[in-house]
Amino acid sequence: MDLSILIVNYNTCQLTVDCLRSVFDSETDFNYEVIVIDNNSSDDSVETIGAEFPQVKLIANKNNTGFAKANNQGMEAAEGRYVLLLNSDTVIPKDTLHIMITFMDEQPKAGASGCKIILPDGSLDKACKRGFPTPSASFYYAFGFSKLFPDNPRFNQYQLGHLDPDQAYPVDCLVGAFMLVRREVLETVGGLDETFFMYGEDIDWCYRIKQAGWDIHYYPKTTVVHYKGGSARRRPYKIIYEFHRAMIVFHRKHYRKHYNVLTNSLIYMGVGLKFVMALLKSRLVRPKSVIDPKETCVEVGM
Repeated sequence: MDLSILIVNYNTCQLTVDCLRSVFDSETDFNYEVIVIDNNSSDDSVETIGAEFPQVKLIANKNNTGFAKANNQGMEAAEGRYVLLLNSDTVIPKDTLHIMITFMDEQPKAGASGCKIILPDGSLDKACKRGFPTPSASFYYAFGFSKLFPDNPRFNQYQLGHLDPDQAYPVDCLVGAFMLVRREVLETVGGLDETFFMYGEDIDWCYRIKQAGWDIHYYPKTTVVHYKGGSARRRPYKIIYEFHRAMIVFHRKHYRKHYNVLTNSLIYMGVGLKFVMALLKSRLVRPKSVIDPKETCVEVGM
């Protein structure tokens, strides 16, 4: 088996079906398997996916284990020499799998790679190529310096906005929406850290992959569409909490020992302030009264 594709589903039935259709439309000479891990969805995801895609290995959890643990379950069942983390709210072109596996075969030092990811409006999903969120990189990003000085490398350490998104180059980290990882990496680094529920686990994984001596590459010779936030929009407060908790977890794990008590305290206070501001903002934004039809199979008669 050349490739194991892991897709975590949580109440995104139609998005996942669309993603799977794009996967099985792929044109490649490589052998691949698809493993879907359902995190106790309350919609008809398990029944629909099982009926339309009998070739899929379907793991149906009895509770929502989170993104990291669910992917680790998939990795345990995976047989491929590469593992691809693929979000349920993505659609891939027919040649994506072939292009990315060929690239990895030609780059034996590459532990992981990702392609160019765009949003439905055609804009770049900036998370697809990033630097590590060091305190300075996070500060410049959080307070808007990267937008004020888009061509300055110093102020664009996190999202790397000064680098051409149509050129290939090594990066610090990719996004878990599309992340191709070599089997040897799993054997030496291990899987995702389950301390992270649904944010930060991809950055942490990339950090450990680079620490182990592997390269990480951004390779924009193929483009994936990311509808982004399909399952997240259903529980906004939980999402906001997990997003900010992930910042604290990552800093404590990798950076805390490099800074004094005062600096660490200021960082935690900054994250706390952003958390409060995000909560207040979410209360001011009126929620959608109509469910997006792309998120339910019932809407299309399935």
